[in-house]
Amino acid sequence: MQKHIFALLSLFILIFGCKEEDKTEKEIKKLEVNVSISRFDKEFSEAKPEDLPKLRSKYPYLFPAPDSVWIKKMEDTIQKELMQEVTSEFLDFEKETLQLEDFYKHVKYYFPNYKIPHIITVTNDVDYNNRIILADSLLFIGLDNYLGQDHKFYTSIQRYISQGMDREFIVSNIASAFANKAVPKPRDRTFLAQIIYYGKELYLKDKLMPNASDAVKIAYTEDQLNWAIANEEPIWRNFIEKEYLYSTNNNLRKRFLDPAPFSKFGLELDQESPGRLGRYIGWQIVKSFMEKSNLSLVQLMPVTAEEIFKNSNYKPKK
Repeated sequence: MQKHIFALLSLFILIFGCKEEDKTEKEIKKLEVNVSISRFDKEFSEAKPEDLPKLRSKYPYLFPAPDSVWIKKMEDTIQKELMQEVTSEFLDFEKETLQLEDFYKHVKYYFPNYKIPHIITVTNDVDYNNRIILADSLLFIGLDNYLGQDHKFYTSIQRYISQGMDREFIVSNIASAFANKAVPKPRDRTFLAQIIYYGKELYLKDKLMPNASDAVKIAYTEDQLNWAIANEEPIWRNFIEKEYLYSTNNNLRKRFLDPAPFSKFGLELDQESPGRLGRYIGWQIVKSFMEKSNLSLVQLMPVTAEEIFKNSNYKPKK
């Protein structure tokens, strides 16, 4: 009898939750946002030396160097090929523009005081560590970092990095840049504080880009995501048994949080695992907490890792 009551209650909560989400999405769709995008990469690839003064006037923040540097870049064979490849892949930016409009509608809904930055697409010599730069009122997208994981320019880049160098990850990377400003940095150095920090970032993506797959949000392949889901319980058990949660050993960041080809448990299964599994676990803890909380997304941001963990009652399925 109790099982039936619990099942009905769970079903009611699920249905009610879905209706609330539908209502929220309808409200978000009604919002109007002005997303301004400039294709500097395209303008520069089509420019000649005599066009530089005009570009300098339009984009003064991109021209700290003298014109001679830019002329040299125009004439460089590798740079020409790079710009050609970007132009070929991004003949238009319509799909991304629609995705960005949807993303910033969600940002405006949850963070109404946020000022949407002016977006500028550039090439940055495949500097994948700085593929997205958010600087106050400007957001730069290095399009040469999104040519597809098998692109010839990426052959010397490790696979776990290049798998995220596809245009489907652009909005997710922008959401990460936004989260870097919106999510307070951990107050302490414990492993728990760090995984909850990344858990907040990923939960933020759940709300700001609800139509994206979980794999895109965390930059996994579908197989990697499925591995994390299937092994969530033993991963968590390992963290508990090894007493990692309140450890301040910085090595744990390298093993379970930083980008890497796999996570490092010191077990035979390591090679099968995706990297950054600590972030995945933090995500599940924050999700569990918010399912039991009435907090808004903004109210979640300053909540301490300890409070989130204790009130989440997080228990992965066996």
